[in-house]
Amino acid sequence: MSAVPIPVPEGRDPELALRDQLSSLQGLLVLSMLMTGRNNEEQILQLADNAVRSIGRYRLEGVHLQDLGWRATAPSCTRPEVRADLEAQCAAIRSAGGAVATGDAGWAWAFALRSLKGNFGHLIVTGDCEPSASQLFLLRVLVQQTGVALANADLHARERASGEELRTANTVLADLVGALERKTAIHDRLTRVALAGEGPAGIARAVHELTDLPVAVEDRHGNLRAWAGPGRADHYPKGPPASREALLSRVLREARPIRDGGRLIAVANPRDDVLGVLALVDPAGRAGEAELIALEHGATVLAMELARLRSLAETELRLRRDVVEELLVGTDDGGALARAQALGYDLERPYRVLVVEGDRAAPDDGLLHAVRRAARDLGIGSLLVPRGAAVVVLSDAEVAWERFRARIVTELGSGHCRIGVGGRSEHPTNLPRSYREARLALKLHRAARGGDRAVEYDELGVYQLLAEVEDTAGIERYTRRWLGALLDYDARKRSQLVATLTRFLETGGAYDATAQSLAVGRSTLRYRLQRIRDISGHDLTDAATRFELQLAARAWHTLVALREERDHPSSDPRPPASHPPRPGDESQRRGERP
Repeated sequence: MSAVPIPVPEGRDPELALRDQLSSLQGLLVLSMLMTGRNNEEQILQLADNAVRSIGRYRLEGVHLQDLGWRATAPSCTRPEVRADLEAQCAAIRSAGGAVATGDAGWAWAFALRSLKGNFGHLIVTGDCEPSASQLFLLRVLVQQTGVALANADLHARERASGEELRTANTVLADLVGALERKTAIHDRLTRVALAGEGPAGIARAVHELTDLPVAVEDRHGNLRAWAGPGRADHYPKGPPASREALLSRVLREARPIRDGGRLIAVANPRDDVLGVLALVDPAGRAGEAELIALEHGATVLAMELARLRSLAETELRLRRDVVEELLVGTDDGGALARAQALGYDLERPYRVLVVEGDRAAPDDGLLHAVRRAARDLGIGSLLVPRGAAVVVLSDAEVAWERFRARIVTELGSGHCRIGVGGRSEHPTNLPRSYREARLALKLHRAARGGDRAVEYDELGVYQLLAEVEDTAGIERYTRRWLGALLDYDARKRSQLVATLTRFLETGGAYDATAQSLAVGRSTLRYRLQRIRDISGHDLTDAATRFELQLAARAWHTLVALREERDHPSSDPRPPASHPPRPGDESQRRGERP
């Protein structure tokens, strides 16, 4: 049976549930200190039985130790036949632990007891029903601490039994006492770190102080998260992903710290996946039993701390997303403002909304993580939320937006990225307006077939002027006067004459630039321009006519973007659907490349 997570129970307040779970874990840590201070097996088992019962409707039936035999804590397990049956089942299970059958218990499990010397017995726990994931995790931690306490008690018993011999070997006695004191000191030191919430850096510092060896805390992928001790490299080494996964699989399979070159490593995994790695840097191989104990217990404390930090981060991320969603749609109460303030955000300062669009083929959450990292590095802020294939950012900083776009592309590794930048909002109630402007900037840029760039609404020039006209009837009449014949032809033939004319005018009538922009040959471009002259009746060599046509083309793209914004206000920007290229274009019928 593998390790289980510490889930937040459905229907409960996450913060309260997390507080209860941490309280339970802290109680177990205190219990481990009490157990460590007991030299009597019966007292340790009594403490363990009380702790088991506090977790739920479970009880400790007994413990089977390889060297000491059977110890029963429940009256039913004192009968010879029951004892013999449980001993046989434990022998069959061996070191793995597993389900057993006893009496009329609805659930019974033999947990393996481990020490640095290996498995030395089983702890039998029964209950009316199978425990939840959270209860099973607490039971596993309790069994681990009980095993350590029993191992310590066994050590004490052996020391007492060998007292006469030890009196003649003062050196050996001093070593054993020193090892016991060091083991207790390890538990005390790391328990204080866990209770104080010092985080991964505090855990690394404590293990370094206990072992006098450099200590590293890494994430699952090998990135350094904390370091304690001398010798930290300027560029922390990181192996290939395949080698890393193989190493982690080996550690999980061994279920103990292992040596990897000049390091001893242990994993922190309170659930099925690895949350972190604790490593002792020991190229000389001088780490002994005490260092291994410190490493193992440090990994356990690190697992609990990382699980706590992950839960807090997920809760904060969900709250932050909720706040952004409310601000984007507009809120007429102070709820969103109060929640933003509680999360440490000052919405009384000016903000502007950014809409970041990337490749639709990008991996799930890939764009979100890239935007989050780029925003963090440039100090843009962390108020962001995914919407469809785009990411919306509320920025309280003013930076070079093209630099922000370039950083996102770098974080993505490859691909495309476009950013729509809305106007400044002096008050949170104006954020929906800035959000609309950012979307409209992207849609206008896409409608005009622009390339990848950061588009500011305030820098759109005539596009902005046209977009803010309340009554667009006059714009539509103007557009129809100059482009009506071409628009009708494109609609009938599904051709690209208006798009061709737009690029030709935007490039100042440059043939090569227009052909390259449209990805067509010069002969195809000349044919299309001639068709435009024939259908529209306009002279493209006349400067005044070209000015009117360019203004009409920009007005048409603005109308397309406004119409899409009206019909699909939250959709991702996309090219206008009025003239999609397809086989059967006039140029293709002439045998030319479209």
